[in-house]
Amino acid sequence: MAATSITRQRADAAWIVVVLGGVTAAMHIWKLPTAIPVIQHELGMSLVQAGVLLGVVQVAGMAGGLAVSLLAEMIGARRCLLVGLWLLIAGSVIGGFADSAQVLMASRVLEGAGFILTTVVAPGLIRSVTSRRRLNLAMGYWSAYQGFATFAALVAGALILQVTVWAVWWWIMAALTLIPIPLVSRFVPNDGPRARNAVISAGRRIARTIRSPKPWVAGVVFACYTVQWMAVVGFLPTIYELNGVSGAGPGLLSAIVGGLNAVGAILAAPLLQRGVTPRRMIIPTFISMGITTALTFAIDWTDVPGGMTLQFTFVALFSLVSAFIPATLMRMAVDLAPPDGSGPAAMGLIQQIFNVGNFTGPAILAWLATASGGWHTSWWMTCSFALLGIGLSLHLSERRLGMTLAHR
Repeated sequence: MAATSITRQRADAAWIVVVLGGVTAAMHIWKLPTAIPVIQHELGMSLVQAGVLLGVVQVAGMAGGLAVSLLAEMIGARRCLLVGLWLLIAGSVIGGFADSAQVLMASRVLEGAGFILTTVVAPGLIRSVTSRRRLNLAMGYWSAYQGFATFAALVAGALILQVTVWAVWWWIMAALTLIPIPLVSRFVPNDGPRARNAVISAGRRIARTIRSPKPWVAGVVFACYTVQWMAVVGFLPTIYELNGVSGAGPGLLSAIVGGLNAVGAILAAPLLQRGVTPRRMIIPTFISMGITTALTFAIDWTDVPGGMTLQFTFVALFSLVSAFIPATLMRMAVDLAPPDGSGPAAMGLIQQIFNVGNFTGPAILAWLATASGGWHTSWWMTCSFALLGIGLSLHLSERRLGMTLAHR
């Protein structure tokens, strides 16, 4: 009994450490929004350029998801996770010295490479170290890593930028990223030996995975979520500052919105455990995203008594409920590879697709706001992608995918 308890505690420590690594990696994405107004002023960037800067960290994810899955098959997922954390440290240090938009964007691409290395392999690592009984719980927390990171990074950024320059915030993040490295080395099991023909064998598994339609469908549905969430939450500090909220207020309000996404992801876990089907999780969520963003942006709340509070409530609901989509799709991702395929490749392909949404969302929203002269047309974009996500979600039935999420 004692030995079993120790084993279970070590397994729990392993997946918790992997989640911590993901949270730390994602904080590098979310350290930027509160700093955008300052960076725009110092480096002379337009709003559209700021939108590209928000999304450019996703370039590596757009281009390298499958490459990372091949690397993971060759050298092991644990090694990939550690390499990713070191790349994030290097990118953050370089970014802190940036004196132009070009250098800062290049450093963000390096951080993006570290982020994709860390997050593509994480779901497979969690699955490998977690018992079936606790897998939905562990994956629920993993799907919340973006929300945790958003809250932590926006709160910290809002407070730190009140007392120092943004470059120091970049260097602080580099230092924080050192923390998970010894924990991963201690608690996550070592990668097994690699076979001599690992490249050929991995290539075949990845090719079989790419030919399967399941990861493609899940990835595009995921992108319909990320294109909205990254754009809306990424620009919230800028929107609040333009609306007259000063000091740490824009960052703190945005942090609450981002943190609610983590709460929503954790709340989704028991629903998945009870066997709620993907379509019943995803379609109502897209409907909610469309309604809440329309109410957030289509109405001019400045002349409404308590309008700021109402607007904040709607965008908070948007973030809270929308978390059901990544919670469902992240849980599905670990099972979408065919029996003779590659789990890391399925996750890599899905991440490659949804990172297109992460990259394009802020740029689209910034262009729309610039063209229309304000943020009041933002709901055009969010509702369009919500409708597209609903249509694609019709293909996410258990019968079509040949799987069930309950008790797996």
